[in-house]
Amino acid sequence: MMLAVDIGNTHTVFGIYDGKKLLGNWRVTSFVTRTEDEFGALVQTFCDQAETSYKKIHAVGISSVVPNLTDVMERMTKKYFRTEPVIISSSLPLGITIRYDDPSSVGADRLCNAVAGYAKYKGPLVIVDFGTATTFDVVSHDGEYLGGVIAPGIETSASELHRRAAKLPKIDLRFPRKAIGTTTVESMQSGILFSAVDAMEAMIRRISKELDDYPTVVATGGFSELMMKQSKVINHHEPTLVLDGIRLIVDRTEKKIKKPTK
Repeated sequence: MMLAVDIGNTHTVFGIYDGKKLLGNWRVTSFVTRTEDEFGALVQTFCDQAETSYKKIHAVGISSVVPNLTDVMERMTKKYFRTEPVIISSSLPLGITIRYDDPSSVGADRLCNAVAGYAKYKGPLVIVDFGTATTFDVVSHDGEYLGGVIAPGIETSASELHRRAAKLPKIDLRFPRKAIGTTTVESMQSGILFSAVDAMEAMIRRISKELDDYPTVVATGGFSELMMKQSKVINHHEPTLVLDGIRLIVDRTEKKIKKPTK
Protein backbone atom coordinates (compact mmCIF):
# COMPACT_ATOMS: atom_id res chain seq x y z
CA MET A 1 0.00 0.00 0.00
CA MET A 2 1.11 3.55 -0.69
CA LEU A 3 0.39 7.03 0.64
CA ALA A 4 0.34 9.83 -1.94
CA VAL A 5 0.54 13.41 -0.68
CA ASP A 6 -0.16 16.44 -2.87
CA ILE A 7 0.91 19.61 -1.03
CA GLY A 8 -0.51 22.71 -2.68
CA ASN A 9 -0.48 26.36 -1.67
CA THR A 10 -4.07 26.24 -0.41
CA HIS A 11 -4.81 22.57 0.30
CA THR A 12 -2.96 19.33 0.94
CA VAL A 13 -4.56 16.19 -0.46
CA PHE A 14 -3.82 12.69 0.84
CA GLY A 15 -4.56 9.51 -1.10
CA ILE A 16 -4.19 5.91 0.05
CA TYR A 17 -3.59 3.29 -2.67
CA ASP A 18 -3.84 -0.47 -2.46
CA GLY A 19 -1.90 -1.32 -5.60
CA LYS A 20 -3.55 0.70 -8.37
CA LYS A 21 -6.81 1.14 -6.44
CA LEU A 22 -7.40 4.45 -4.69
CA LEU A 23 -9.09 3.60 -1.39
CA GLY A 24 -9.88 7.22 -0.58
CA ASN A 25 -8.63 10.79 -0.67
CA TRP A 26 -8.84 13.61 1.86
CA ARG A 27 -8.26 17.36 1.60
CA VAL A 28 -6.99 19.57 4.44
CA THR A 29 -5.79 23.16 4.61
CA SER A 30 -2.07 23.65 3.96
CA PHE A 31 -1.20 25.24 7.30
CA VAL A 32 2.58 25.67 7.43
CA THR A 33 2.38 25.52 11.24
CA ARG A 34 1.30 21.85 11.28
CA THR A 35 3.81 19.47 12.85
CA GLU A 36 4.84 16.00 11.70
CA ASP A 37 2.83 14.52 14.58
CA GLU A 38 -0.31 16.38 13.50
CA PHE A 39 0.11 15.03 9.98
CA GLY A 40 0.83 11.57 11.35
CA ALA A 41 -2.40 11.64 13.38
CA LEU A 42 -4.33 12.79 10.31
CA VAL A 43 -2.98 9.93 8.20
CA GLN A 44 -3.92 7.41 10.87
CA THR A 45 -7.46 8.84 10.90
CA PHE A 46 -7.64 8.60 7.10
CA CYS A 47 -6.49 4.97 7.25
CA ASP A 48 -9.24 4.24 9.79
CA GLN A 49 -11.80 5.78 7.44
CA ALA A 50 -10.44 3.64 4.60
CA GLU A 51 -10.78 0.60 6.88
CA THR A 52 -7.09 -0.22 6.74
CA SER A 53 -4.04 0.10 8.99
CA TYR A 54 -1.38 2.75 8.48
CA LYS A 55 1.15 0.01 9.27
CA LYS A 56 0.38 -1.55 5.86
CA ILE A 57 1.71 1.52 4.03
CA HIS A 58 5.17 0.68 2.66
CA ALA A 59 5.80 3.67 0.40
CA VAL A 60 5.11 7.40 0.48
CA GLY A 61 5.22 9.80 -2.46
CA ILE A 62 5.15 13.57 -1.98
CA SER A 63 4.38 16.21 -4.59
CA SER A 64 4.88 19.64 -3.07
CA VAL A 65 5.02 23.30 -4.04
CA VAL A 66 5.46 24.39 -0.39
CA PRO A 67 9.08 23.69 0.70
CA ASN A 68 8.42 24.15 4.44
CA LEU A 69 5.66 21.53 4.39
CA THR A 70 7.83 19.19 2.30
CA ASP A 71 10.31 19.06 5.16
CA VAL A 72 7.57 18.44 7.74
CA MET A 73 6.00 15.68 5.63
CA GLU A 74 9.38 14.06 5.11
CA ARG A 75 9.95 13.94 8.87
CA MET A 76 6.45 12.50 9.35
CA THR A 77 7.18 9.76 6.81
CA LYS A 78 10.41 8.72 8.51
CA LYS A 79 8.85 8.79 11.98
CA TYR A 80 5.54 7.01 11.30
CA PHE A 81 6.37 4.79 8.31
CA ARG A 82 10.11 4.30 8.85
CA THR A 83 10.87 4.85 5.19
CA GLU A 84 12.32 7.51 2.93
CA PRO A 85 9.60 9.27 0.93
CA VAL A 86 9.87 9.75 -2.82
CA ILE A 87 9.92 13.52 -3.37
CA ILE A 88 8.60 14.17 -6.87
CA SER A 89 11.03 15.98 -9.18
CA SER A 90 12.12 15.98 -12.81
CA SER A 91 15.14 13.79 -11.94
CA LEU A 92 12.94 10.73 -11.31
CA PRO A 93 11.86 8.15 -13.94
CA LEU A 94 8.72 9.86 -15.17
CA GLY A 95 7.95 7.92 -18.33
CA ILE A 96 7.84 11.17 -20.32
CA THR A 97 10.54 13.49 -21.67
CA ILE A 98 10.75 17.02 -20.25
CA ARG A 99 11.36 19.69 -22.92
CA TYR A 100 11.23 22.64 -20.50
CA ASP A 101 14.34 24.87 -20.69
CA ASP A 102 15.02 24.07 -17.01
CA PRO A 103 13.31 20.76 -16.14
CA SER A 104 14.01 21.24 -12.42
CA SER A 105 11.81 24.35 -12.38
CA VAL A 106 8.62 22.51 -13.39
CA GLY A 107 6.27 22.22 -10.41
CA ALA A 108 5.91 18.73 -8.98
CA ASP A 109 2.12 18.84 -9.34
CA ARG A 110 2.47 19.72 -13.02
CA LEU A 111 4.82 16.79 -13.56
CA CYS A 112 2.34 14.45 -11.86
CA ASN A 113 -0.53 15.76 -13.98
CA ALA A 114 1.47 15.24 -17.17
CA VAL A 115 2.60 11.73 -16.20
CA ALA A 116 -0.87 10.52 -15.18
CA GLY A 117 -2.61 12.28 -18.05
CA TYR A 118 -0.32 10.77 -20.67
CA ALA A 119 -0.61 7.31 -19.09
CA LYS A 120 -4.41 7.51 -19.31
CA TYR A 121 -4.97 9.31 -22.64
CA LYS A 122 -1.65 9.50 -24.54
CA GLY A 123 -1.12 12.67 -26.56
CA PRO A 124 -1.40 15.31 -27.73
CA LEU A 125 -2.83 16.34 -24.41
CA VAL A 126 -3.56 19.47 -22.39
CA ILE A 127 -4.19 19.15 -18.66
CA VAL A 128 -5.94 22.17 -17.14
CA ASP A 129 -5.54 22.30 -13.36
CA PHE A 130 -7.99 24.70 -11.70
CA GLY A 131 -6.24 25.37 -8.38
CA THR A 132 -4.66 28.37 -6.65
CA ALA A 133 -3.24 29.02 -10.12
CA THR A 134 -4.86 27.77 -13.30
CA THR A 135 -2.18 25.83 -15.15
CA PHE A 136 -2.13 24.32 -18.63
CA ASP A 137 0.34 21.49 -19.21
CA VAL A 138 0.98 20.28 -22.75
CA VAL A 139 2.17 16.79 -23.66
CA SER A 140 2.94 15.82 -27.25
CA HIS A 141 1.89 12.73 -29.17
CA ASP A 142 5.32 11.23 -28.42
CA GLY A 143 5.13 11.79 -24.67
CA GLU A 144 7.16 14.98 -24.50
CA TYR A 145 6.26 17.55 -21.87
CA LEU A 146 6.40 20.71 -23.97
CA GLY A 147 5.63 23.30 -21.29
CA GLY A 148 2.46 25.22 -20.63
CA VAL A 149 0.72 28.23 -19.16
CA ILE A 150 0.34 29.62 -15.63
CA ALA A 151 -2.53 32.03 -14.93
CA PRO A 152 -4.25 33.34 -11.77
CA GLY A 153 -6.69 30.81 -10.34
CA ILE A 154 -10.43 31.40 -10.02
CA GLU A 155 -10.44 31.74 -6.23
CA THR A 156 -7.25 33.82 -6.36
CA SER A 157 -8.88 36.27 -8.79
CA ALA A 158 -12.02 36.53 -6.65
CA SER A 159 -10.07 37.11 -3.43
CA GLU A 160 -7.85 39.73 -5.03
CA LEU A 161 -10.84 41.59 -6.46
CA HIS A 162 -12.50 41.64 -3.03
CA ARG A 163 -9.23 42.73 -1.35
CA ARG A 164 -8.48 45.59 -3.72
CA ALA A 165 -11.99 47.03 -4.18
CA ALA A 166 -13.51 48.31 -0.94
CA LYS A 167 -17.14 47.95 -2.02
CA LEU A 168 -16.90 44.56 -3.71
CA PRO A 169 -17.96 41.73 -1.39
CA LYS A 170 -16.56 38.26 -0.97
CA ILE A 171 -18.76 35.98 -3.06
CA ASP A 172 -19.71 32.32 -3.48
CA LEU A 173 -18.08 31.00 -6.61
CA ARG A 174 -20.98 29.63 -8.64
CA PHE A 175 -22.19 30.49 -12.12
CA PRO A 176 -25.00 33.06 -12.32
CA ARG A 177 -28.06 32.52 -14.47
CA LYS A 178 -26.81 34.80 -17.24
CA ALA A 179 -23.82 36.91 -18.23
CA ILE A 180 -25.51 40.25 -17.54
CA GLY A 181 -25.67 40.49 -13.76
CA THR A 182 -28.42 42.53 -12.10
CA THR A 183 -26.72 42.60 -8.68
CA THR A 184 -23.13 43.23 -7.63
CA VAL A 185 -22.71 39.59 -6.60
CA GLU A 186 -24.08 38.26 -9.93
CA SER A 187 -21.92 40.73 -11.85
CA MET A 188 -18.82 39.53 -10.01
CA GLN A 189 -19.74 35.87 -10.48
CA SER A 190 -20.25 36.47 -14.18
CA GLY A 191 -17.01 38.38 -14.57
CA ILE A 192 -14.90 35.86 -12.69
CA LEU A 193 -16.42 32.55 -13.82
CA PHE A 194 -17.58 33.18 -17.38
CA SER A 195 -14.31 35.00 -18.05
CA ALA A 196 -12.41 31.99 -16.70
CA VAL A 197 -14.29 29.65 -19.05
CA ASP A 198 -13.78 31.93 -22.06
CA ALA A 199 -10.09 32.42 -21.27
CA MET A 200 -9.57 28.67 -20.87
CA GLU A 201 -11.27 27.88 -24.18
CA ALA A 202 -9.34 30.61 -25.99
CA MET A 203 -6.07 29.29 -24.56
CA ILE A 204 -6.90 25.76 -25.73
CA ARG A 205 -7.47 27.12 -29.25
CA ARG A 206 -4.17 29.00 -29.14
CA ILE A 207 -2.29 25.90 -27.93
CA SER A 208 -3.98 23.80 -30.63
CA LYS A 209 -2.66 26.12 -33.33
CA GLU A 210 0.88 25.81 -31.98
CA LEU A 211 0.55 22.02 -31.83
CA ASP A 212 -1.02 21.92 -35.31
CA ASP A 213 -3.38 19.36 -33.82
CA TYR A 214 -6.37 19.37 -31.48
CA PRO A 215 -5.45 17.86 -28.11
CA THR A 216 -7.43 15.85 -25.62
CA VAL A 217 -8.33 18.24 -22.80
CA VAL A 218 -8.36 16.94 -19.23
CA ALA A 219 -9.57 19.02 -16.27
CA THR A 220 -8.42 18.56 -12.70
CA GLY A 221 -8.14 20.63 -9.52
CA GLY A 222 -10.63 22.06 -7.06
CA PHE A 223 -12.79 23.95 -9.56
CA SER A 224 -12.58 21.43 -12.41
CA GLU A 225 -16.03 19.90 -11.92
CA LEU A 226 -17.66 23.33 -11.85
CA MET A 227 -15.84 24.40 -15.02
CA MET A 228 -16.50 21.19 -16.91
CA LYS A 229 -20.26 21.73 -16.60
CA GLN A 230 -19.87 25.01 -18.50
CA SER A 231 -17.38 24.06 -21.21
CA LYS A 232 -17.63 21.66 -24.15
CA VAL A 233 -13.88 21.69 -24.88
CA ILE A 234 -13.07 19.63 -21.76
CA ASN A 235 -13.07 15.93 -22.67
CA HIS A 236 -12.35 14.32 -19.31
CA HIS A 237 -12.60 15.16 -15.62
CA GLU A 238 -9.88 13.59 -13.44
CA PRO A 239 -10.11 14.99 -9.88
CA THR A 240 -7.29 12.79 -8.51
CA LEU A 241 -4.81 13.21 -11.37
CA VAL A 242 -1.92 14.48 -9.22
CA LEU A 243 -2.35 11.58 -6.78
CA ASP A 244 -2.42 9.12 -9.70
CA GLY A 245 0.77 10.68 -11.06
CA ILE A 246 2.47 10.33 -7.68
CA ARG A 247 1.57 6.64 -7.60
CA LEU A 248 2.94 6.02 -11.09
CA ILE A 249 6.20 7.85 -10.39
CA VAL A 250 6.72 6.06 -7.07
CA ASP A 251 6.09 2.70 -8.76
CA ARG A 252 8.62 3.49 -11.49
CA THR A 253 11.16 4.74 -8.98
CA GLU A 254 10.85 1.63 -6.82
CA LYS A 255 11.19 -0.67 -9.85
CA LYS A 256 14.33 1.19 -10.95
CA ILE A 257 15.85 0.88 -7.47
CA LYS A 258 15.03 -2.83 -7.25
CA LYS A 259 16.23 -3.61 -10.78
CA PRO A 260 19.36 -5.79 -10.55
CA THR A 261 22.51 -4.35 -12.08
CA LYS A 262 24.57 -6.41 -14.52
